[in-house]
Amino acid sequence: MAKKIVAFGEVVWDILPNDKVLGGTPSNFVFRCNSLGEKGHLLSRVGDDELGAQALEELKKLGISDKNVQIDPVFKTGTVEVSFNENSEAIYDVASDVAFDHIEFSAEALKLVRKADCLVFGLLPQRFGLSKNTLRELLKESPDSVHFFDLKLFEHFFSKKVVKRLLKAANVVRIKDKEIEFLAEKLEIDYTSIEEFAQSLSDKFKIDIVLVTRGSAGVLALHAGEGFFFEPGYNLTVKDNVGSGMAFAAGFLHYYLNEKPVQEALRFGNAVGALNTTKLGATSPFTKEDVLAFMENTEQHQQPV
Repeated sequence: MAKKIVAFGEVVWDILPNDKVLGGTPSNFVFRCNSLGEKGHLLSRVGDDELGAQALEELKKLGISDKNVQIDPVFKTGTVEVSFNENSEAIYDVASDVAFDHIEFSAEALKLVRKADCLVFGLLPQRFGLSKNTLRELLKESPDSVHFFDLKLFEHFFSKKVVKRLLKAANVVRIKDKEIEFLAEKLEIDYTSIEEFAQSLSDKFKIDIVLVTRGSAGVLALHAGEGFFFEPGYNLTVKDNVGSGMAFAAGFLHYYLNEKPVQEALRFGNAVGALNTTKLGATSPFTKEDVLAFMENTEQHQQPV
């Protein structure tokens, strides 16, 4: 039976150099969950404006239900200016105080998360009080769900208090290796290796699984009871990495929530994220069968780098 996975957070328009596409970590994640056969649900908010109407229409085209996307009469739909550095890595400039910062705690939202197998959330919607308070309540009201914290950093927002609270509420946390140094300083964690940081983070905040994505070097996982697992990266040509982190998360959860071993979940998630980088954008269509074929036909590095 398909798992019910709820993604809380932003719906935004990514303003690219030559176009605009619907984006936001939660909507990208829900799209990929659905493509793998799960039941992804988006809990967000857009403005009562032209971009909001276009967003709802685009969600429908992507097969994402807008049933739990609230309409804000005051604040505008979120936008993100996207550029790319010399390594083809995306750089994001996110508009402040927009509709997704004001997601309301409602009876519909409560009903949604109480029946969820997994609640996925990130840091960005924690910038302002309303969405921050809503997520706090939803976490309290979903004690039996897997709480997945995608700890992606944003230059203009970091609250140590908020991050610590979300870490304490999380069962599974995904971080980027290049952000470990910053996080270690803010969270007062001493470390000499990625493995030591993951272990300290898990011990300090009682996290079941810490996932570290490492770009072309692959992925690492620490399971509090089973130890470390590794998957090397793939030999491939990257088109762009937009959405690859959440593609990895969707792939990992597809296996993990269906009670597959951590190593298998890590391997499949690694492949989903890698395959995503060979496509343009975060919502290029591919299926589970495409991922399995990619795993069989694409070479990995000989060992973790």
